[in-house]
Amino acid sequence: MADIILEMKSITKEFPGVKALDDVNLVVERGEIHALIGENGAGKSTLMNVLSGIYPVGSYTGEIYYNGKLCEFKTLKDSEAEGIVIIHQELALIPLLTIGENMFLGNEKKNKYGNIDWDQTYNEAEKHMAQVGLQESAQTLIKDIGTGKQQLVEIAKAFSKNVKLLILDEPTSSLNDEDAKMLLDLLMEFKKDGLTSIIITHKLNEIIYCADKATIIRDGSTIETLVKGVDEFSEDRIIKGMVGRPMDDRYPAREHNVSPEVSLEVKNWTVHHPLYHEKVVDDNISFNVHKGEVVGFSGLQGAGRTELAMSIFGKSYGTDITGELYLNGEKVDLKTPEQAIHHKIAYVTEDRKTNGLILGESIRFNTTLARLDKVCTNGVIDTAAEMKAADDMTAEMGTKTPSIEQKVGNLSGGNQQKALLGKWMFAEPDILILDEPTRGIDVGAKYDIYCLINQMVANGKSVIMISSEMPELIGMCDRIYVMNEGELRGELDAKEATQEKIMSYIISADK
Repeated sequence: MADIILEMKSITKEFPGVKALDDVNLVVERGEIHALIGENGAGKSTLMNVLSGIYPVGSYTGEIYYNGKLCEFKTLKDSEAEGIVIIHQELALIPLLTIGENMFLGNEKKNKYGNIDWDQTYNEAEKHMAQVGLQESAQTLIKDIGTGKQQLVEIAKAFSKNVKLLILDEPTSSLNDEDAKMLLDLLMEFKKDGLTSIIITHKLNEIIYCADKATIIRDGSTIETLVKGVDEFSEDRIIKGMVGRPMDDRYPAREHNVSPEVSLEVKNWTVHHPLYHEKVVDDNISFNVHKGEVVGFSGLQGAGRTELAMSIFGKSYGTDITGELYLNGEKVDLKTPEQAIHHKIAYVTEDRKTNGLILGESIRFNTTLARLDKVCTNGVIDTAAEMKAADDMTAEMGTKTPSIEQKVGNLSGGNQQKALLGKWMFAEPDILILDEPTRGIDVGAKYDIYCLINQMVANGKSVIMISSEMPELIGMCDRIYVMNEGELRGELDAKEATQEKIMSYIISADK
């Protein structure tokens, strides 16, 4: 007989104008890794927020049974007291506090006088850090460790709460392939010790690699649960369940009509770190992009790709920047993002929640931010023009929303990405720089964005795509530049590019 640790029955959750969950059912067995998958906006994170008490009992209908007992969690602390711990996509760590301070924040270790016992704090922290393979001192500041290790700190923090059911929401979205595999291997090790995990991810290869079961949610309803070793457990089968149809080609076809005209040329571009001026972040980079071309940039985290893109976009990153920039053959000196926008360059940041959008404002407000002059009359915003622009962009991007007055922070990740793209498409760029444009979004939303890219280059525009997903670069680009440690290590025509060739450039010591 199955040992069921969690059963969620007929869960329904509504927001104003939206039924986020409609009679959803989920059964998880003890000691398994259970994947929860679906398109952006399908209701995955909402379901886990119901389970963890972020959405308290009374705000939804249905029943939650944990270890056979009916649970009615009113707060996050209620679920954590039962050993249910959720780790969100945006890590809840404070950069200027130590690992130990972060681990016991709100749950401080105190002595008999009511003061924090720092020795116990750091000793306990390092014990849990050892469980996840972290060898740093517990007194290390969070800001001084990489994203992959910060993710491990969150898991160690979960162990400090005596976790029995670990929920991970997009745990590898900001990790490179090596760190992502290490994290998944760690979950599989914990499984041997009896830990139960629920993982939400859009990376289907990760589901195939580590999950025992996969429950698919579509439009707020449970579709099916696939069992490894019983059902077909392949990427194609999962996609069919997610989108309701097979996707025979993940990348839309397009004619590669690259113009001989060069729209952007960068020569001998060198960028220094904004705080540590002696540190060279990008070293003597030269590349070009033609009209009608998609050019990809591959490389590991820390290769300098984002810094290069931001420095080109009106020197929004770096200091002591040297080199030459040419637009349509004419040398330019773009000192601010405003000047870059004026010269029809757009930069879509990889961090949509912090630098890309104002989450507390509406889609309408965000859409026109980069080019307010287009909806202003005599320096005053024309509300009717602004609303029409937002309506048009929302329709063009295919953003799912009740209205353009919806706050961007209430949208799913994929729809936030579409809102961000809409903001920059409204600016009418000739050169669009996309930094990790499909991070943390599902295959259906990815396909929509790929179609927008193809549409841009078909109209003679130029696209630069920075991506950590090599199949994406190979599937979408005309040429691929490979960077490592701030240097350009190679250039490949997409027709000859393979993941092995890209990796050989990345790990090569040759300059």
